[in-house]
Amino acid sequence: MLLRMTHRRSSLIAITAVALVLSGCSFSADSLWPTLSGEKLAPKPAETLVIAPVMTKKTATEESQAAAPKAQPPQLNNTNFQVSPPRTSEPTGTFVGQKVVQLRGDLGRLQASITRHNSDLQAMRQQTITHAAGYHARLGGIEARLQVGTTPGNPVLGNEWNLAQQQLETVNADIGRMNNLANRVAADAAMSSYLLESTRAAYGLSGAIDEDHRQLGVLEDDVNKTVVLITRLLDELSQDIARQSTYVANERSNLNTLALAIKNGELYGNSLASRAFTSTTISAAATNTRGVSAIRGRPLVVIRFDQANVKYQKVLYDAVSRALERQPGAQFTLVAVSPSKATSASAALNSGAARKNAQAVLRALTDMGLPADRVQLSASTASDASGNEVRLYVR
Repeated sequence: MLLRMTHRRSSLIAITAVALVLSGCSFSADSLWPTLSGEKLAPKPAETLVIAPVMTKKTATEESQAAAPKAQPPQLNNTNFQVSPPRTSEPTGTFVGQKVVQLRGDLGRLQASITRHNSDLQAMRQQTITHAAGYHARLGGIEARLQVGTTPGNPVLGNEWNLAQQQLETVNADIGRMNNLANRVAADAAMSSYLLESTRAAYGLSGAIDEDHRQLGVLEDDVNKTVVLITRLLDELSQDIARQSTYVANERSNLNTLALAIKNGELYGNSLASRAFTSTTISAAATNTRGVSAIRGRPLVVIRFDQANVKYQKVLYDAVSRALERQPGAQFTLVAVSPSKATSASAALNSGAARKNAQAVLRALTDMGLPADRVQLSASTASDASGNEVRLYVR
């Protein structure tokens, strides 16, 4: 493994505790890099989150797989909305009786529309379930291949990833169709309210007999039942749309993480966004003022860039994933560390290289799904650093 942690050549690999913090999307501005020169890293306090040493690469992968919640298709409602046809009565022949017949016909047409909407909804739900099942089946094949091991950037898996993305967009298109259906149901909801008001207003018409008012009461009850049914239909549609929208957003983030896994040829798990339940915006000003307090304690991960192509992504993912399991609202500080014992020229070069490495680690974290506003960037020198390092701390 190219990530250099304190280890033996045997099967034991220990994760050295050190960390860095990630912040924005643009990293050229020095304002994002508060300098903490001369700050001595404090010993780890008892409450600091510590990731247990990974015994073997296989063990780390298995633990990550067990800890990562598996993505599931959206859980849609399953109510079948059946209307009760309006009850009929013999016409009375009065003006009000004719009004009752007219309103009953309007209710029948409204219920026929609701029946069509219900049929469309049931078909859309089944279609969405089928599309999501196909997407997850393809995803499972990709993950199974990664789990047994494959080459970095495997083109076969890359093609499968593209197909999975297309399948997810099909699920997203289902949301658009449900939105159109919701608009039609909303129009019927407005019609049902108008029909209920018209039925109640008919009580005030002159020339009615007792039978007319009895039939109006029955009709009003039928209209009320239809109004309730339409309201429930609209509510479930809104819930299904919201669940699908959340599902698609989460899966897009998971696909980004999977793309990184394919690029590196190793399986990670779900996007870190699925564990980061809360989000707090961190301004650049806050980054400048909180740099010192942010790095108190022992780092979560230390990445030493003492050779080319350091492979740190898997260990980084596992460490951050475990930290978010223990503390879902956790925020992080990514510190670019360079040796304090260096000449002026070397110090400038080391500082620039350390910041560049920190930017790469930040990009890896965001690709894994960690929201950028969860990470704060800073730079520092350390007397115990023999070379350029990136250290990640939990705040």
